[in-house]
Amino acid sequence: MKDHPDLLADAWSELVATARRTVTDGLVVGTSGNVSRRIKDLILVTPSGVPYDRLGAGDLTAVDLDGRQIIGSLRPTSELPLHLAVYRSTTAAAVVHTHAPYATAVSTLVPELPPVHYMAGALGGPVRVAPYALYGSDELAAHLLDALRDRTGALLQNHGTVTYGAGLDQALDRTAQLEWMCRVWLLARSVPGHTPSLLSAEQLAAAGERLRGYGQRR
Repeated sequence: MKDHPDLLADAWSELVATARRTVTDGLVVGTSGNVSRRIKDLILVTPSGVPYDRLGAGDLTAVDLDGRQIIGSLRPTSELPLHLAVYRSTTAAAVVHTHAPYATAVSTLVPELPPVHYMAGALGGPVRVAPYALYGSDELAAHLLDALRDRTGALLQNHGTVTYGAGLDQALDRTAQLEWMCRVWLLARSVPGHTPSLLSAEQLAAAGERLRGYGQRR
């Protein structure tokens, strides 16, 4: 893959742009959160503790599926075990991890985001909350995989969100949808004397099926 520098440069540019969007969209603060993209057996990933607006073309950071650094001198994100676990266990081509505020708030309240909107169907069903574990740990990665079973997004208790997709745009869009659903549920449950109505498993399944055919055919 290092024999195709233009492909890697374009992929890195897209990854950095996505990471910067997580900041401008209010999904992370400072250097929290991380983004990765898979190209065959190479994982491009944001480096640890470097503000995204300071990343340039020469900062490309990449590892293999065993976590060995293949490209770059910057240390990969501390959440590398989490990203690698997703790539080893799913069809993910991109992973986005954020500390989105509404989603993080929900992760402290319930073991699963109540299904207040049919867009949960786009993530495979009700979004689970992975039990808390120290960030960057193999334990956290294992909890996440359990929460991602038949899902493309999950919450991390007292921590944030993880979503994956066929590309960076899809992974980031799923993060935004998850954050929006968390905000809706928090707003609805805050109204005194009222309890949010929830969708049934059948209703979510039907929505998920229809969403698979949503948009333009390629």
